[in-house]
Amino acid sequence: MNNQKTSLEYSHFPVMLNEVLKISLPESKKKIIDCTFGGGGYSKEILKFPNTIVQAIDRDKKALFLAKQLEKKFPQRFKFYQIKFSQLNTISNDKVDTIIFDLGLSSIQLNDLDRGFSFNSKEKLNMEMGLNKISVFEAINNLSETDLKLVIKFLGDEKEASRIAKNIIIYRKEKKITHTAELVKIIEKSKKNFFSNKINPCTKTFQALRIFVNKEITELINGIINATKKLKPGGKILVVSFHSLEDRIVKYFFTNFSKNKSRPSRYLPENKILDTNLFDDYKNSVLRPSKKELKINIRSRSAKLRYAVRSNNKFKYPNELVKKFENYLNLEAINVK
Repeated sequence: MNNQKTSLEYSHFPVMLNEVLKISLPESKKKIIDCTFGGGGYSKEILKFPNTIVQAIDRDKKALFLAKQLEKKFPQRFKFYQIKFSQLNTISNDKVDTIIFDLGLSSIQLNDLDRGFSFNSKEKLNMEMGLNKISVFEAINNLSETDLKLVIKFLGDEKEASRIAKNIIIYRKEKKITHTAELVKIIEKSKKNFFSNKINPCTKTFQALRIFVNKEITELINGIINATKKLKPGGKILVVSFHSLEDRIVKYFFTNFSKNKSRPSRYLPENKILDTNLFDDYKNSVLRPSKKELKINIRSRSAKLRYAVRSNNKFKYPNELVKKFENYLNLEAINVK
């Protein structure tokens, strides 16, 4: 008799767990939001400290089973919300001490080949994290060649975006592209000398399409803005990112809205500078996984951890952040007919 495993039964490694716990200092009484519950790695470890209260968020319905188990075990200290983390400000009016974002795909999602996140999947195109309006199947088969090129080029930093988009259009004129394996073949055909590269030739295109259908840049920007609004003075926001665009957004936000940044906008009057400081002095440092962690979990190799401390200032919406990255926001807003 076959005993089929659910995706929840695969190994899951919370990235940079020791660093996250050290920064969060959960040994004292803390209210913490885990914005990307996933396999529950951070939440379970934080709940080992008896004075902590954790609110967890995940858009992925596959996270619900584990979350319900934790709710039963810690009914007074753990609560789960099936929403996107951009909506974290809707879960309560309480201010919190720490908010954690782990922006990478979980091992649960990657190991579940039915989801189509892996190049090795033989299933239908998907890549939905949850609560999506579109899937990769719809994007690949409905976006224009121009829009496909823009998505792949700017969200994936793919130099061969034009060739890949062109070959996708050629292929779909004959039949719809329905399976991950078909898309892999199209990308491999489009890439020049990809066998000499260290990374899989599909990596950047898959990243771009995943970001697009899940609106990950929009989610990130709205998420960190709402998180800043919800933090207590002295509270910490931690972000683990996995690609350069994510890290650039987080670094810009922390750097340009901290006390040690002279001016978030050259158009801002001098007497308004202090009022816009959302964070205390930001050291502009980035933490990376230890050698020990890399041996256990090679998927953490591209992880970067940044954190900032909330200032005492009243929250003011950081329009400059949105303006800085509006081209990416507009790209994610392209209509899929």
